[in-house]
Amino acid sequence: MENRVINKRKIINDPVHGFITITFELAYDVIQHPYFQRLRRIKQLGLSHLVYPGANHTRFHHALGAMHLMTNAIAVLRSKGVEISEKEAEAVTLAILLHDIGHGPFSHTLENSITDALHHEDISLAFMEELNKEFDGRLTLAIDIFKDDYHRPFLNQLVSSQLDMDRLDYLQRDSYFTGVSEGVIGAERIITMLNVRDDKLVMDEKGIYSIENFIGSRRIMYWQVYMHKTVVSSEHMLINILNRAKYLFRNGADLFASPHLKFFLENDIDEQNFSRDESLNHFAMIDDADILSSIKVWTKHEDLILSTLCQYLIDRKLFKTTISNEPIDTNRIEELKEKIKVKIGIEEADLKYFIQHHKLVNSAYTENYQQINILQRNGQLKELAQASDNLNILALSKPVEKYCLCHVNIH
Repeated sequence: MENRVINKRKIINDPVHGFITITFELAYDVIQHPYFQRLRRIKQLGLSHLVYPGANHTRFHHALGAMHLMTNAIAVLRSKGVEISEKEAEAVTLAILLHDIGHGPFSHTLENSITDALHHEDISLAFMEELNKEFDGRLTLAIDIFKDDYHRPFLNQLVSSQLDMDRLDYLQRDSYFTGVSEGVIGAERIITMLNVRDDKLVMDEKGIYSIENFIGSRRIMYWQVYMHKTVVSSEHMLINILNRAKYLFRNGADLFASPHLKFFLENDIDEQNFSRDESLNHFAMIDDADILSSIKVWTKHEDLILSTLCQYLIDRKLFKTTISNEPIDTNRIEELKEKIKVKIGIEEADLKYFIQHHKLVNSAYTENYQQINILQRNGQLKELAQASDNLNILALSKPVEKYCLCHVNIH
């Protein structure tokens, strides 16, 4: 019987970009792999759907969208005379496709809760290296580009910089699914204005206003979506639930959890002891469903702190959150602590699960980190903040600090 030839150049209908074409056969094989299919079960925006009901899109959506924009960027740069071989084009496409494969359940929300101080980029690299073994070394160049070890820096900048395909997709996608129209950017216009000078990514001068809009939109999305006070509230609750579950597990309590989630609840897994043959295999098997199913069961657990937090999250009785430009008054914090102890019936040592205060910091554009350089008509390069006649760009390059207080509602 003849072997059936599979068409691997599929077309996917995406609500944000329209039709997405899988250009490389190896990309199709990677997408079909269980490691990548797992991204279908991880929400892009964590718990933001509790504020914006439409925000149920996944890391899978985002990875395909970023791949699509990379395909467009390659075509634009080639049309401007930038030499990009087929091998390089395939590798940078695979690098952007896999850039977020290391995200755990609920994406950034639990990044330092499932594992300890181990960033998703590190886990993405671990997944890529395992995939490289399975695909007989065909991802080696993609890994070099991802790590910025390749001799043409602009390829890494297309994957990870202040003007990469990752940001261009997630801003458009998150804006679309949340309905926050202020986050809409002209991604196609920006890509059309991309160029390369001395193997570094630059922007043609006539695209400067699109970049200004892009940076302004990023600032709006951070404070209106990613750091929305109710999103911050729900994230704190979820983190505290995981922290309490870890504490109980390690003190002999019997808690329901899937075998793979249980591994991370029972063990502190950090950069030093994250093993490819055990930790990565367990990590590859957990997603949002593991966390949600556990939380639903834990609402009936005998531990008052765990069951209360879980019931509150399931019922969307979220922490009351205040975000201020000024530090939180310490007298107010102490007063709240006393009221919470009475309301929940807990000791001083357990207040950390029901009240927290910290600082929120964000920069829409970081002037001294992988600058966006503008290629002027005279052939000279100028850093964006210096080239722009918009004074807001200089202002947006400074970190914005706000103060956040989250606590259980005492009324």
